[in-house]
Amino acid sequence: MIGHEVTLEWPGHRRRTVMVPSQETVLEAASRAGVRLPYDCRSGTCITCVGRLLSLEREADSGEDEDGTTDSDEPLDAALAFDYRSPPEALTDQERADGYVLLCIATPRADCRVRVGPMVRAEVGDSPWS
Repeated sequence: MIGHEVTLEWPGHRRRTVMVPSQETVLEAASRAGVRLPYDCRSGTCITCVGRLLSLEREADSGEDEDGTTDSDEPLDAALAFDYRSPPEALTDQERADGYVLLCIATPRADCRVRVGPMVRAEVGDSPWS
């Protein structure tokens, strides 16, 4: 596969799926597709672009649902779905383990769903660098 599908979900059931080519960030792909996401630093030192991993498509033989997805109330570690161009300085280890991801520097490793919007930003709080 040349890239991965990332479905962005806002409050109110609004969804938009973007194809994110290899080596491109979610923010770059969304912008190219005309999807507006908030951002500021573009280097992982603020949390303006934060999202939260909701589900992840995995190999069908990995023990997940029959369709290869996970979708539960338990938080998913963002490292399961994303690599970073540079360290996500604005997130704590616990926030990353709870599924939070900085979309300005995140490159997907799998098809996934990510919640976005001001409520996600409010869940994380302030960046340690602000």
